[in-house]
Amino acid sequence: MALVYSTETGRTCPECRQALAACTCRQQAQAAALKGSGAVRLSYETKGRGGKGVTVLRGLALDADELAKFGKTLRTACGAGGAVKEGGTLEVQGDHRETAARLLEQRGIAFKRSGG
Repeated sequence: MALVYSTETGRTCPECRQALAACTCRQQAQAAALKGSGAVRLSYETKGRGGKGVTVLRGLALDADELAKFGKTLRTACGAGGAVKEGGTLEVQGDHRETAARLLEQRGIAFKRSGG
């Protein structure tokens, strides 16, 4: 069982056992999550969105600024709204899988379609 609280430092990281403010493994994990796994997944989801469909791109190996620029380009090309979520996930409102696929191919980004 890992130590998660110390009376001296407060909450501690269960991995490195440092105070959360001084923890470096969490920062490294967040940086790795932002870089993505390189396996880009293109899907369409409606679950948990009140029946509204969203095109989702996960695993883009881009830093935060490049991801925001690519998200803006994608939303403009689709003519729809959307958002960049934590962990490097792009969401575009509506079913725009074909437009997203074309844009990814133009940029030379390999992707896989997932979901229904």
